[in-house]
Amino acid sequence: MTRSHRLTAAVATAGVLAVAAPAGAQAASTITISGATGSAPLVALLAKKYVKLKPGKVKFKLAQGGGEVGVQDAAAGRVTIGNAARDPRPSDPAGLVFYPIAKDFFCFDTNPANPVPDLTLAQAQAIWTGQVRNWEDVPGSKVTGTIDLIGRTSASSLPPLVQQLLLGNKTISSLAALKPSDGLVEQTVASDKNAIGFNSGYYASQKDVHAVSFNGVACNLQNAKSGQYPGVRNYYEVTRGPAKGAASAFIHWIQKSPVARKIIAAIAIPLD
Repeated sequence: MTRSHRLTAAVATAGVLAVAAPAGAQAASTITISGATGSAPLVALLAKKYVKLKPGKVKFKLAQGGGEVGVQDAAAGRVTIGNAARDPRPSDPAGLVFYPIAKDFFCFDTNPANPVPDLTLAQAQAIWTGQVRNWEDVPGSKVTGTIDLIGRTSASSLPPLVQQLLLGNKTISSLAALKPSDGLVEQTVASDKNAIGFNSGYYASQKDVHAVSFNGVACNLQNAKSGQYPGVRNYYEVTRGPAKGAASAFIHWIQKSPVARKIIAAIAIPLD
């Protein structure tokens, strides 16, 4: 089992991860979180550490569902915090507060049997719009046959960002098979030598997939931190109205604590 699958098996799309206070703890506050699958591994690590630092004071129930689900769940009061992986929009429900916690990068990824070394903007556009349908027409491909496009459902906020930052505002083809989570995109690409998908950096960095360079720049954490790689987005914790109580304390800890910054820096990009 890969590092990705070990960390996220308990927070699968329809599942819930309980990060609980120690046995015997009294009156611990419960923070419920749902939303972006890309930031789920990071938030799970932060929650796990926070529980250790606040024994008996707080527990978490973490679910996924997609970034748009997190925003809507927070707005409806179904969760304490929504995980969002895109900036606020004028169309978002009124009263939401977006607290930035980190930045992340996202990549095109292929099967390790087909380690495409690089895609230019024009090549990426041709593949993802369906103009190029066969791997033998892609420079550097090690396989032949039909290209299997693996995308995300509308519950995810990632497709619009891919279209904007990596596809020159071209629309992803309806030929793409849509998956409800980053983990399922990773698993699909890992099991299909003809597949290409897109994923948040954590998932695209796993050994069972190959992160494809874009316009000559490797898609990795180092290049995202330096600003060389263009596919970078913001992660937020979202609340209905200003965060209060235990949620406010947790978000403040994420934003200000050196301990939280160290956790973030290992797999994402800390705030400046």
